[in-house]
Amino acid sequence: MYLSRRSMMNHAAAASLAFSGFPLLACAQNSSRADSTTTTYENEVEGYGPLIEDKYGICDLPAGFTYKVISEAGETMSDGLVVPHVHDGMGCFAHGADTIALVRNHELSPKHRNFGAIGMNGRLIDKLDRSKVYDFEANDYPLLGGTTTVIYNMKTRQVEQQFMSLIGTSTNCAGGQTPWGSWLTCEETVTKAGEGVGKDHGYVFEVPSGHKGLVDPLPIKAMGRFKHEATATDPRTGIIYLTEDTGDGVFYRYLPNDRRHLLKGGKLQALGFKQFPKGVITSNIGETIWKVGDSFDAVWIDLDNVESPDDDLRARAYTAGAAQFVRGEGIHFGDGELYFTATSGGKAEAGQIIRYRPSLHEGQTGEKDEPGKVSLFLESANENVFDYGDNLTISNWGHLFVCEDRYSDSLRNHIRIVTPQGKVATFARNVFKENGEWAGACFSPDGSTLFVNVQWPGFTLAITGPWQSFKA
Repeated sequence: MYLSRRSMMNHAAAASLAFSGFPLLACAQNSSRADSTTTTYENEVEGYGPLIEDKYGICDLPAGFTYKVISEAGETMSDGLVVPHVHDGMGCFAHGADTIALVRNHELSPKHRNFGAIGMNGRLIDKLDRSKVYDFEANDYPLLGGTTTVIYNMKTRQVEQQFMSLIGTSTNCAGGQTPWGSWLTCEETVTKAGEGVGKDHGYVFEVPSGHKGLVDPLPIKAMGRFKHEATATDPRTGIIYLTEDTGDGVFYRYLPNDRRHLLKGGKLQALGFKQFPKGVITSNIGETIWKVGDSFDAVWIDLDNVESPDDDLRARAYTAGAAQFVRGEGIHFGDGELYFTATSGGKAEAGQIIRYRPSLHEGQTGEKDEPGKVSLFLESANENVFDYGDNLTISNWGHLFVCEDRYSDSLRNHIRIVTPQGKVATFARNVFKENGEWAGACFSPDGSTLFVNVQWPGFTLAITGPWQSFKA
């Protein structure tokens, strides 16, 4: 059941290119065919140039860029378990003098029984500390969603360790890094106890990047129970912003009582627009409420009963005046502002990117007089340029790198770059036809390496190249 494409690549490289060990795939370029997309569309810029076909069939990149597969589903990890499938959101953290830590989600649910860390038919279950498992199926089989941590040496370009760091959760989609070095992993499900599982789900869990082994699986229930997608934390205030992946989702913020101890509780609020006190649908599908560049004043609406078992938090928020976003997904905090995607928003239903600039008095009484600003940063009018943006990150030089989330035979999934001016360039393309979406894009602290996942069959790539050569 485990695809070992890396093993195939190692064998092919040793035979034909005289590589040894774990190959650095120099874009695996095939000069006979470059990117077949030659049409330039409105709002599109050259970026790093046309994509070159990867003869290993994983990642097409511009000339000069290289990738390396650093971790693959099915490999044996340092803890004796195997790398789970369905790689999703991921964060990159400083770790040691030469190493970084990647904390990586695995969006596994009970239907993925043979694709988790305990292997086919649970053959490795005796290696699992059951006291560290958050939840079990009704037949006492552990839930397999959670996170792995990968320790990667930036100098040797080798993985030094990888191990399971959270298990027993379900459908861990994305999450977000905190300024204090932890990863918040989010469950994109609202399965309840008794529905084939022992506990309620729909929560956020914290995984310190420096912790070795399984963490205690403690849900941060005050952050709300809903289909969580991702988080972003403002380093100035410690306020955590959260997206919700549903067609009628809202945008949340969590005001923690203690930013370093999120389990001590806090206040959950939903975003509304001051100009639409009765609530507003922001997608522009049907009725246009804003154009690119338009902004509205933010209001924040207190929420109660945030752990409701009825999955009604967003509906109650909208009734109270919150704004709806169509499939809020990836989110990242940049220089005093954050960006998040509304994956199927826009008239063309091909995606929007929303920008939020917090108030100087964010979370304080003074913000009513000087509110934060919500603006429409990008709306795709053409799926050839930008299609279903999902996970995103911000490079050290201020470009958004956005993972696409919809596969078609003609387009495939891309990583798109969006400049501060809202111009779009294509950076990468993967070639997998079955759930081969990009996910978890994040840069190393020094900006030299982009780490990113191919969700299925489950690869983590490290991409390097001439980042300074971007042409707008």
